[in-house]
This record gives sequence, structure tokens and C-alpha cells, in this order.
Amino acid sequence: MMRIQTFSIVAHCPQEEAWGVAVASKFPAVGAVVPWARAGVGAVATQSYAKIGYAHDGLALMSDGLSAAEALSQLLEADDGRETRQVALVDAQGAAAAYTGSECNDWAGHLTGEGFSVQGNLLAGEAVIEAMAAGYLRAEGELADRLVAALRAGENASGDKRGKQSAAVVVVRPNGGYGGDNDRYLDLRVDDAEAPVADLMALARLHHLYFQPPRAEDQIKIDEDIARELQAIMIKQGYMTGQVNGVWDEVCLQVFRMLIGNENLEMRWTPEKNRQSIDRVALEYLRQRFG
Repeated sequence: MMRIQTFSIVAHCPQEEAWGVAVASKFPAVGAVVPWARAGVGAVATQSYAKIGYAHDGLALMSDGLSAAEALSQLLEADDGRETRQVALVDAQGAAAAYTGSECNDWAGHLTGEGFSVQGNLLAGEAVIEAMAAGYLRAEGELADRLVAALRAGENASGDKRGKQSAAVVVVRPNGGYGGDNDRYLDLRVDDAEAPVADLMALARLHHLYFQPPRAEDQIKIDEDIARELQAIMIKQGYMTGQVNGVWDEVCLQVFRMLIGNENLEMRWTPEKNRQSIDRVALEYLRQRFG
């Protein structure tokens, strides 16, 4: 069995009612093995000689009402290979518990705080998880951003001493997934790359662009200048013909809807809600994309 030598963080955000895991490793497709979470229940990271049963059983135990510490105790008691494992859990209330077996490769250890746990094995040293905890606590943005910030901080502290290969972040919220009928708000993976954490940060920004609900304060009026700018983009990209005139009429609305659809920006603009306004984030994206 291959060892999942890695560093990770599990966390709960009560403000977002979200649970998540982020992980990075010199191991291919680490996101398929280490991170597990269920909205309203908790999150689990299983690594070193990873035991996937820890994820399924740990979530089931916490779903039955056990705390993270109680679930962890039962998992370890039932596992003869516990000294080769590293595992961390955070429960529905945000309490965290972690374990690092004595046979995990040095440096190996964990650090738990209020609502989170950071852990790793075969690391450059204890400074890696200390940096991760500090990076998480000082980071801003939603839970996904703070989880990835923790990875970046760990990587900057030398991370996995073998190098880099993959990274992943998973965040669950009640009805937070696409269409609202599942809890998988965000599930991003970089399976094999030279700079996986940097690539993961870029993917998180794309997720926010496409799926983060626009804020009311980011709505700006499509005045004559912006109308000219959007018309110029649509003409240049072949969506419409004619001259730029700054008149934002029904033709412009319907053509712009096609552009928005092709760029997957329907969460940020629809003619039903935004006939005479546009989300600032969408506008900046279009400016960068099409000049």
C-alpha cells in the first residue's frame, strides 16, 4: 500500500454552515483519497497509510451523534493498523480531534484549534502545521479560500519534503451543491501538476466567478459608456453586427444573453433580473477575457 504522505486541514465554519477539507501531497490524485465531508455531520481527512473506512465509518458515527473525539476513539479501537494511520475529524458542532500513529514517517504530527485541525506526515518539520494553522486563522474570504490559504502557508513552510504533485479542496453545505439538491458546494482537484496548490487557488477563483451568488452592492448600471463597451465586445466576437451606439435595447439584451451563456455566467447575469445592470465581477471578467 502506498503511503499518503501529505498535509491537510479539516474545518467547520458556523457562519457559512459549512464543513471542509483541503489537502496537498507528493502523491497523485490525493483528492480521491484523503478528503471526505457531509453537511450537518462533519469532515474527515484520512492519510499516511490511509484507511478509507475511517471516512465512511467516522461520518456514520458522527451522524449518529458522536463527537469527533468519540468517533475517533472508536475508529482507532477497531483498527489493528492504527499506528500507521493519520486521521483528523471535525464534527457538526465544530469540535476537532486528530491522531498521528507512532509509525507515521517523520516529521509527523497534528495541531487542533477551535473548529479545525491541521496535520501532516513526512513533512519538512513541525513548522509546516504551525504555519498552516496561522495561515488559516488570518485568512479572509469563505471557508474554501481559508482552507486553500492554509495549504499555501504549509507549502511556503516547505510542506511535504518530497515535493509537490496534487492538491484538493472539498466544502459541503446543506443544499449547497449545483441545483440545490445536494451538499457538494465545492469539490476541486488538481491531480498531477508542478504547482498544485497555486493551480487549486486559481480553480477556487473560477468557482467563485461561476457559482458565487452576486452581491447587491456589486450591481452597476449599464449606462451609455458600459453599453458601448459591451456592444464592442459582442461585435468583435461575432455575436452581432452594426455600430457601437451606446443604446442598450432589446436586441442587445438578447445577444448579450447568448454571450453570457457561452461564458457560463448565468449565475451573475440574466435579462429577467439584470436588464439594465451588470455584476461588477462579470464585467471585469469580460474585460479581461475580451479586452
